[in-house]
Amino acid sequence: MKYFSLIWAQLFRSRTRTLFTLLSIVTAFLLFGMLDSVRVAFASGGNTVAGANRLVVASRLSITQSLPIRLEPQIRQIEGVQDVTYAMWFGGIYQDQKNFFPNFSVAPNYFDLMTEFEIPKDQVDAFRNTRTGAIVGESLAKQFGWKIGDTIPLQATIFPRGGSNDWPLQLVGIFKSKNTATAANEERQLMMNWKYFDESNDYIKNQVSWYTVRLDNPDHASRVAQAIDAISANSDHETKSQTESAFQQAFIKQFADIGMIVTSIMGAVFFTLLLLTGNTMAQAVRERVPELATLKTLGFTDGTMLMLVMVESIVLVGLGGAIGLGLAALALPVMAPQTMGLLPPHVPAQTWIVGLVLIVVIGLVVGVLPALRAKRLKIVDALAGR
Repeated sequence: MKYFSLIWAQLFRSRTRTLFTLLSIVTAFLLFGMLDSVRVAFASGGNTVAGANRLVVASRLSITQSLPIRLEPQIRQIEGVQDVTYAMWFGGIYQDQKNFFPNFSVAPNYFDLMTEFEIPKDQVDAFRNTRTGAIVGESLAKQFGWKIGDTIPLQATIFPRGGSNDWPLQLVGIFKSKNTATAANEERQLMMNWKYFDESNDYIKNQVSWYTVRLDNPDHASRVAQAIDAISANSDHETKSQTESAFQQAFIKQFADIGMIVTSIMGAVFFTLLLLTGNTMAQAVRERVPELATLKTLGFTDGTMLMLVMVESIVLVGLGGAIGLGLAALALPVMAPQTMGLLPPHVPAQTWIVGLVLIVVIGLVVGVLPALRAKRLKIVDALAGR
């Protein structure tokens, strides 16, 4: 564009004001890039079971509703099911609530299906043969300085034992995650024996939170899921078979509506950004009225003046937006492993597209009024200071 040097000079006429406005735009789009990535991940992941190698079977009503253990042999009989394991959420704490980490009771064959975890066979055998045995992830063990043979004094928050919240567990195994990208999250878990939990807790018997089903062929996922859900159709414990990613999303959604929270936050941020950037552009044009009048005197048309101001507005928002989204793309791979899976490891394509659309829309909105003023400017009145 032949007028780009002129636009650039106008944009940085007041450098301090422009830099502070630019910083605000960068911050807004940095937040957008990270938060909208979460929204997209939660909205798009696990919508279909087709091609899934493992399915999670949970209550159709809520993840907090348990399922009867008697479903296990029925699920095993379905054609296409290779193996089945199960787990029950425990929700205990270690020393203090701020030390929270996922902990649950699991079936003896749990680690046979969780092939993404590496653990010595002798430790798995010890877990199966030790009634109060527990296995933890390596990251969790390092955090609290646990080693094989230690007693972990877990405190119940939901399920007491013999009228007491004390659940002392013996550490018999430590597993590592094969996926280094997600190891920080996956290794912050504790598993105890389901049979010990079932026999000892005061409130609930013969119940599990979910089943994990390994398939003999991922192409059979949809058929198997429908067959599993048909077992409990029209009962008081109807099931929903879904991918593991969808199950994890459903678990998080029990605590909050991620989409609504992200949309509300970003709506407030961008509304404030509109006011801030709009004020900046209006003030910039107001200060340059004599200069704009001079340009018109030199032959610049009303349409050209409109275009100059509009492009200046879009360039300002575009520059800040590009930097903000770029910083989000750099930050997510670093931060994702530390957020228990709440942040995705990259900015999805949908977020990039929405971000580019927002850049153009915000640029047009904040620039339209100052641009119309520049277009309607009368040379005589402007040079006369009226």
